[in-house]
Amino acid sequence: MSRIVEAIFDGEVLRPDEPLDLEPNTRVRVTVEEKAASEPKGRSFLRTARSLNLDGPPDWSERIDDYLYGRANE
Repeated sequence: MSRIVEAIFDGEVLRPDEPLDLEPNTRVRVTVEEKAASEPKGRSFLRTARSLNLDGPPDWSERIDDYLYGRANE
């Protein structure tokens, strides 16, 4: 099995950003490729949604299916 996993080096060990499905003491081969510091971090969904400044009817959250699937005017 081969996959790319991002990790942080804390000065002593590499700490993966996500859990690895490996048994303890499993031997692996690690290739280290430093990421450029200028790569932007991902934005959170909530921050992106707020930045859109969406305007909708006051009952949007209560009737979202109606608005999404065209039953708003029934």
